[in-house]
Amino acid sequence: MRIVVCAKEVLDPDAVNNYALEGKLVIGKDEKTLTQTTIPRLMNAYDEQAIEAALRLRDAGTSCTITVVSAGQDPGEILKHAAALGADEIAAIPIDVSAADYHVTASLLAAYVRSIGGADLVLCGRQASDDDQGVVPALIGEYLGMPIVTVARAVEVTGGSPTPVLRVIRVTPDGDETVEVSCPAVVTISNELGQPRYPTMAGRMAARRKRATVVSVGDLDLRPRDLQPRVTVARQYVPTLKGDCELMSGDTPAELADRLVARLRAEKILR
Repeated sequence: MRIVVCAKEVLDPDAVNNYALEGKLVIGKDEKTLTQTTIPRLMNAYDEQAIEAALRLRDAGTSCTITVVSAGQDPGEILKHAAALGADEIAAIPIDVSAADYHVTASLLAAYVRSIGGADLVLCGRQASDDDQGVVPALIGEYLGMPIVTVARAVEVTGGSPTPVLRVIRVTPDGDETVEVSCPAVVTISNELGQPRYPTMAGRMAARRKRATVVSVGDLDLRPRDLQPRVTVARQYVPTLKGDCELMSGDTPAELADRLVARLRAEKILR
């Protein structure tokens, strides 16, 4: 069974939030990019959990090859991390991320999957922490003609030859939902999967010797229109937050409750 996991390099969301809370998150003159160059870059956390889902399938006895692929300017570090976790193969597609929207990214990743002869299972994080759109996995499924199952917290193989069958537990607002899907398929992994494992020292040492397969855009079977972004960033900005907090006082909890209800009725929030 061939499993392909798609991974994205993102700015550390905790560092971005800290800059924003301190009022130090600054957009450059182009109104599109951050001026901070010290924010670390790392693997999107949801994608790391997608790798964990693949590793758990292998731990459960599924005979598989796990390939982690990333499209970006220099995804070497996150691919080394994937190798340290236990990926059998790692592949990089160098692109200028500023000139690629989710359509272009999905086209590249789908073309890569086709170039290696296809995959039984494509795993992706449910979304990326930098844009929170969650569009790429759905487009990969569309371009590859595969069904897609979203926001999974557990994946297991329940059937073998000739076609693997997956049982997927999905997270929904109304509770868990269990579905079955025949491979090949695309599954997106949510944080409810649980904490991903840490790489072992032996895994880190082995990853230092592992080289990523570099796949150029020209090596992929793509049309010129597949590389034309359909969505472009017009402007990015840090919104101004205004605090408007009013403190109420009272001698007893009942008095405070009466004053709060009276105020909500005065504001016509309650009737």
